[in-house]
Amino acid sequence: MAVDMKESIAKAVKTLLMEKGVRRLTVKEIVEECHITRQAFYYHFEDIPALFRWILERDIEQFVAEARTLESGEARLRYLFVLAINALPYVKKSLQSNLGAEFERLLEQNVEALFTRACDEEKLYQNCTRFESGVILRYHSQAVMGLLRNWTEKDTENLDQIVHVVYCLMTEGIAPRA
Repeated sequence: MAVDMKESIAKAVKTLLMEKGVRRLTVKEIVEECHITRQAFYYHFEDIPALFRWILERDIEQFVAEARTLESGEARLRYLFVLAINALPYVKKSLQSNLGAEFERLLEQNVEALFTRACDEEKLYQNCTRFESGVILRYHSQAVMGLLRNWTEKDTENLDQIVHVVYCLMTEGIAPRA
């Protein structure tokens, strides 16, 4: 039952941000949207950033489970891009809200954690120290976030090429042309 209520609360947040265009997201608006008491909200979440954290963590777990069924690391990266592109409207609305800075920090942390998890599972950067691989993963996660932050329709048309280049950068590096 608790997960169902958490799902209802998460759905209310998405409705408020996307359909109603709320810029100042408050617990009051959330509880009114999903017809629960403040006490019920606080029973499930400490605050709105904790709600965002739960949404991101749940979405990442779903992504990981689905991505594991794909045959290659490049296919999993493409799947991540497709999910991220589909989530862009929600992410942009969240970033425009009063909690945008907090949401962006949580998003960056979760993307980096996802990349770290993928790196461990794929056994990438085995010849690097933990510090070096941490820097590399932070770099790549920020680079992908930057690509998505400025994503265009033209990028969507070139999705497979972009994914291939990013995958090569992450796994092999790309040597400059002579």
